[in-house]
Amino acid sequence: MSTTPDRRPRLLGRGLRDAAGQRILITGASGTIGRALGERLVRQGAIVVGLDLAPTGDEPFETIACDITDDAAVEEGVGKALAALGGLDVLVNNAGIGGPAPAELAPGAEVRRQLEINLLGAWRVTAACVPALVAARGRVVMVASRMAVLQLPLAAAYGASKRAMVAYADALRIELGTHVGVTCVYPSAVRSPIHDSTAAAGLSLEGMSTYEPLEGVVDALVLAALARRPRRDVTTTRKGALEFFLSRHLPALTDRVVGRTLASRVLSGAFQDADLAAGVIERHEADR
Repeated sequence: MSTTPDRRPRLLGRGLRDAAGQRILITGASGTIGRALGERLVRQGAIVVGLDLAPTGDEPFETIACDITDDAAVEEGVGKALAALGGLDVLVNNAGIGGPAPAELAPGAEVRRQLEINLLGAWRVTAACVPALVAARGRVVMVASRMAVLQLPLAAAYGASKRAMVAYADALRIELGTHVGVTCVYPSAVRSPIHDSTAAAGLSLEGMSTYEPLEGVVDALVLAALARRPRRDVTTTRKGALEFFLSRHLPALTDRVVGRTLASRVLSGAFQDADLAAGVIERHEADR
């Protein structure tokens, strides 16, 4: 009789596998979503390790300091995480940042920072995890964004980085699909410090984007991680599912809706103190 532990997860009702014993790595683990997801999975019996640039030290699971913009740091951090986990069943690429970045302006440090973390950081971590994921026939979960399919104004870098993340996920799915499932999750806005820099620049998207409950986002991520069969795309609310459908199938319609909302916000004076929105304001006021 074999003494090798059976790593196959027990199947539960409602289309989910049992989280107990699942080895899960979460990036951005000290942030709002990463911490809440890790805490939920730990309660359900999963073995969770996190990576974060600046762990707080009070996370309810082991969290390793790791700069995902640094190749050597990722190799070291992932190596430590895999050693602690004893393998890997699910990788959740959650780490990400936002910030003001109008599309009409040349890309600067803010744009490069968002692409480096949101896209290339996820790519680095995933690449370092591929052998372990293939060995376990595991799963990759990408925390994308509604803005990967429905772009909002004055935040071009974030939307571009998340859309590129989805393109990377599509390529990964094709290459690894015989052994590894790849799922993209599309939350809208959740109240967290990720929006602070945009608000500080006077470009808050309050009125253009609706905040959704953190609990619903965590529910969607758990589904992505533990569904019996990997889902390709997972939205987090009914409204999000509708936006996802319309953006994919009627993009001209969604462009018009977002454009009209932007015009209303501009003419109401919402961006009057934002230097980065000067061009948008000038063009809309010229058309009044």
